[in-house]
Parts: sequence; C-alpha cells; structure tokens
Amino acid sequence: MSILEVQDLRKTFTRGLSRRKTEAVRGISFRVEKGQIFGFLGPNGAGKTTTIKILMGLIFPTAGTASVLGAPAGDREAKARLGYLPENPYFYDYLSAPELLDMVGRIYGLDRAARRRRIGELIERVGLGHAGKRPLRSFSKGMLQRAGLAQALMGDPELVVLDEPLSGLDPLGRKEVRDLIFELRDAGKTVFFCTHILADASMLCDRVGIIVKGELRDVGPLGELLSPKVQSVEVVWAPPAADADAVRAALREREGEHETTSEGEVMRTRDPSAGHAFVAAVVERGGVIHAVNPHRQSLEELFVHEALEGDA
Repeated sequence: MSILEVQDLRKTFTRGLSRRKTEAVRGISFRVEKGQIFGFLGPNGAGKTTTIKILMGLIFPTAGTASVLGAPAGDREAKARLGYLPENPYFYDYLSAPELLDMVGRIYGLDRAARRRRIGELIERVGLGHAGKRPLRSFSKGMLQRAGLAQALMGDPELVVLDEPLSGLDPLGRKEVRDLIFELRDAGKTVFFCTHILADASMLCDRVGIIVKGELRDVGPLGELLSPKVQSVEVVWAPPAADADAVRAALREREGEHETTSEGEVMRTRDPSAGHAFVAAVVERGGVIHAVNPHRQSLEELFVHEALEGDA
C-alpha cells in the first residue's frame, strides 16, 4: 500500500519584478510504501524542502500530482493522520515544551487525559525531561529539534515527515533520534525524511531517492542502487623480520599505492586481481597478512557521482 505517491511533480517559482522563473522541482515521480523508512537525499537547493512543502499542502505544485495517505496532498483528514517536523521549526518561544505539546494535542483533538499521558511519554522519549517548564526561548538548537520531534509525534501519526531531523544534534542526540525512527517503523509507522547526512541515511533507510537540481536521479533500495562489485582492495601486511627492507622494496614495485601506518604496511589497488597477487607474494616471501579489506560503492560515492553528473 502506497502511503505517499508523487507523479510527474513540478514546481516553478516566479521571482521579483523581472518575473524570472526558477524550476525547483522537475517532473519527479516516486512512491513510499507502508512501514518503510524512506530517505530523500540531495544537496542544498536540490528541491527536497519544496517537495515536502507540496506534500504537506503548504504550497501548490505547478504540475503533476501528489497524494498522502490515499488523499490529495493538503487534505484535512489526511493531515490529522501525519506528523511533520520542518527544517527550521518556529514555536511560540514563551511556551514550555509541555505547553507546546498540549497546544498541538488540542489541535489533534486529544482529550485532556490523553494529552497529559502523551506529553509525559514524549518528553521523556526525546530527552527533555530535565528542561522542566523552561521557556523554549532558552533552549539550544538541539533541544528545539527534540521539541520539534515530540510535537510531530503528538498525534500518534501513521506517517511521519521529517525535514533534516538530525540537524543541530550532538552524536548522542543523533543516535537517540535514529533509535526513535527505528521504533516508529517497528510500530508499523512510515517515515519519510530528507537529509544530507549520508552516514545516517545508510544506517536508517529501507529505500532512498536522490534528487539533484530538481530531478530525481535514483530511487530504490540501497542494495539495488549501490554497485555490488569490489571497486578496490586494501591489504594490511607486515614484512618478515629477515631482509625486511628488501622484501618491502620488492613488493612496493607492484601495482598499487603503498604507505606505512600505525597498523602496519598498507597497499591499495583498484584491481582486485592485483590485490590477490600481492597477498600471495607477501605470504610466499614469509610476510604476514593482517587484513584484506574489499571496498564497494558507498552511498556517499553514489551521491557525489549523481551530484557531479547534475553539474555536467
């Protein structure tokens, strides 16, 4: 079942007296299935936030369609079943976190008992129990991000849309948010989030979409998008105690890059067969192999490749 679906979506902005047109989103199509964590990835200015604002009904597309929870984007009933954290959330800064969540709970139509119970759960879950009744104006950026996550979850939504949810968080906070996203998926929720922190996307996502200059370059499971081929090999080794310099010199003449690190001698090559031959030569000469590390394409490499192609 598609929780979120976009078909040939386009958005053009007209700016200033010159009426200059900027095409922010250029005919993108994708879908997000129920229970998935979907990462929407792209460099700054790629069209991620514009797409999310269309999905939330905050702006209207120039062309194409977008549906959320089976209804057109912006549908009032669908909005009641989702939670949203914008990239730069603004809250009434004189409120405390519990007061903010109480206000959001009222908007969702929760009764007083349900609001109190939900507020208590979420304040502790996002790590704001120590903040007490401090006003939001005294919060750090990371604390405001935690408060934003809590308000997005106040209505126990089926779909959670997060725009840069890990922004401003320290390493512990990022881990806690990643754990929370996994908990949401385990509870049957669907999470759609955009980010440029690729390490987090690699750990979290069931599927990703990569958008560059308003165009969707790749979409699918990470395992299908990334090349499974071994692209390079790193060998960590040590020469034999006898004639170490001679052995080291002989092996360094082989194809590849060589350096000495705290872990030992290291040889790197983009040719897997050359790596295998090097290992055999080290063993034949009485050396020791500490590690052989094959390298496959990473999400970061795929992302950079698509971004560079977009600039070509």
